[in-house]
Amino acid sequence: MTVGIVLALAAGTYAMRLAGPLLRGRVEFSPRWEQLMSIAAMVLLGGFVATSTAFEGGDLAGWARFAGVAVGGVLAWRKAPFVLVVVAAAATTALLRVVGLS
Repeated sequence: MTVGIVLALAAGTYAMRLAGPLLRGRVEFSPRWEQLMSIAAMVLLGGFVATSTAFEGGDLAGWARFAGVAVGGVLAWRKAPFVLVVVAAAATTALLRVVGLS
């Protein structure tokens, strides 16, 4: 039964990915709807970041992670290189955990 569910999910995922290129020229959206879909994607990504920042295994993740994400967010906003953003966020979190702020 599990293999059947996995295969059904794989087929559904493939169909959704294939629908984009196949329907690109056939379906037209107004500029307003395109803007709303772009904003919706950013809101979903922001919600994912907020949830994964705040919680780990159902419990609060701790202040060190909040600080690391904040440092990474500021550096990304200032258009720092991606590697610097990731390393600075991880280093901030690690240093704060070493000094006892979890």
